[in-house]
Amino acid sequence: MNDSRHFLEQILNYRIFDFGEYELTVNKLITILIIILVTRVLLWLVKKTLNNARRFKTIEKGNLYSLIQIISYTVWVIAIIIILDTLGLKITVLLTGSAALLVGVGLGLQQTFNDFISGIILLLEGKTKVGDVLEVDGDVLMLKKIGLRTSEGINRDDIAVIIPNSKIINDKVINWSHQSRKTRFRINVGVAYGSDVDLVVKILEESALEHPAISDKESIEARFTDFGNSSLNFQLLFFSRNIFRIEKVKSDIRKIINRKFNETGITIPFPQMDVYLKSDK
Repeated sequence: MNDSRHFLEQILNYRIFDFGEYELTVNKLITILIIILVTRVLLWLVKKTLNNARRFKTIEKGNLYSLIQIISYTVWVIAIIIILDTLGLKITVLLTGSAALLVGVGLGLQQTFNDFISGIILLLEGKTKVGDVLEVDGDVLMLKKIGLRTSEGINRDDIAVIIPNSKIINDKVINWSHQSRKTRFRINVGVAYGSDVDLVVKILEESALEHPAISDKESIEARFTDFGNSSLNFQLLFFSRNIFRIEKVKSDIRKIINRKFNETGITIPFPQMDVYLKSDK
């Protein structure tokens, strides 16, 4: 019995490698693996619990993602500190010994640190969440992931777009989903002079009413906006929840408008040019 215990102690205390005064033994390696396993199991339980809360609608999807990310980063930082302590590496000693190096690295990675801090702000603040529709530099995209340094979204062409977090925090970014899941959109159209204005307004409003993606049908409004150079200008305003694919909705409504104009004889003017030929004689 004593021989077996002594043999087990020898295995656990067996040095895998030495580095100065630090050593990695089988015992420490097993402890590190257990810490990693416990961390992963703990995060799995947290994620499952929060997903159950999501099913009961006690927490929004975007807030759920942010909360899981914050908890994950925090737990992993604690786990890494414990692992370093298990290896005999003191955090204070490491920070003191590498202070000059950290300053140099910090100066060279200012933008990276800026993005990192911006990622933490995004997760904690909660104003921009996963699933939100953003307009960044004129490109409309749906946010799919918020990371510590960068965020990822897909635009209306289903192309993945990687955005530095500092851009979302510091630049002017339009969040179409921030206040309401429905947004007001507009379609501009011009008709020939002499057209029946009341009939045009009626057709525009009826065209929007026909589309199933329109919300608050009572709020549909067509306006006579201006006298153009060659057309009477109108604007159709409507609300829709289909924010991300709104260009498809607008295209469908334009088709309906064009069909109704053809049926009623209303024409859309186009630029015309007179060409004069001058003879040398």
